[in-house]
Amino acid sequence: MTSLTQRSSGLVQRRTEASRNAAADKERSSEDDDYDSRRGEEEEEDKGDSKETRLTLMEEVLLLGLKDREGYTSFWNDCISSGLRGCMLIELALRGRLQLEASGMRRKSLLTRKVLFKSDSPTGDMLLDEALKHIKETQPPETVQSWIELLSGETWNPLKLHYQLRNVRERLAKNLVEKGVLTTEKQNFLLFDMTTHPLTNNTIKQRLVRKVQETVLEKWVNEPQRMDKRMLALLFLAHSSDVLENAFSPLLDDQYDLAMKRVRLLLDLDPETEAAKSGANELLWAVVAAFTK
Repeated sequence: MTSLTQRSSGLVQRRTEASRNAAADKERSSEDDDYDSRRGEEEEEDKGDSKETRLTLMEEVLLLGLKDREGYTSFWNDCISSGLRGCMLIELALRGRLQLEASGMRRKSLLTRKVLFKSDSPTGDMLLDEALKHIKETQPPETVQSWIELLSGETWNPLKLHYQLRNVRERLAKNLVEKGVLTTEKQNFLLFDMTTHPLTNNTIKQRLVRKVQETVLEKWVNEPQRMDKRMLALLFLAHSSDVLENAFSPLLDDQYDLAMKRVRLLLDLDPETEAAKSGANELLWAVVAAFTK
């Protein structure tokens, strides 16, 4: 009788232990699934962060503005500085690091809504990470227009001058040198020497120019929400930086006229309306609004 009780007790104990093990395995499996899911989401979010020869929006705009042989942008171009800061905001938004605050019940306009920090995962680009750090540490948050001005150093507030990102064009050019697109030389301009970055890999620049041309010619779509967001941003920002003309100058007259007509169609769009459409990136359209208002 005692032996039967002991066997019964042992059986119950083994069953209890087995149940506990099964529950633990199930919990671990659930945690693994959650981790895999989170990892998949992060990989999807960071799919633009590859360190391959792919260029950032800032590098593409600068490359379009650089003179191939001379290795510097036009001395008369005073738009590219703010344009590059706009590129940074959109690049961070496309990589899932920034977002625009909700419009709220009163439907605040794009230019009055604040830029919100979303993730501080490193992007692999020092300029982007520096801009992201400023935005993360700033309270209360600032608008898109304010961030473009602050990152450009265009502020009368001496307490906010530390937000300025310095030597942006030179740092971007060095990135392109590391990627094998440009080289580095010294040129003498009578009174001073200047570091220049002539083009060394024409294939990459021609591929970029061709991509811009095709977007408004052979691959043109009438609906902006169907366009690739990065390409859409490049068209707007290249125009705002006064370098889009460089991509269209090799075109025949008829192609040039058609390309400019379609760019004008984009510039005439209402950012508020476009931002409200399904799948739109609101911060992208807020930057567009800041440059086209």
